[in-house]
Amino acid sequence: MKRSFTMVVERDPESHWLVGEIVELPGCYTEAPDLLTLEANMREAISVYLKTAEPDEAMPDFVGTWRVEITV
Repeated sequence: MKRSFTMVVERDPESHWLVGEIVELPGCYTEAPDLLTLEANMREAISVYLKTAEPDEAMPDFVGTWRVEITV
């Protein structure tokens, strides 16, 4: 069975590495110096997460992103 997950990617300001987090799996994140390595690392992180998750644990559905602008 195939499942799709949403990864948010940010760049760490200190190390300049990419940090990815899976929206639907709280606490599932990894980092890497480039996108190809980040994707490989994330596939492994997702696999480990799902193997250790409770079988009946409900997972949130990703709805979307929303950018909020304020004046500071």
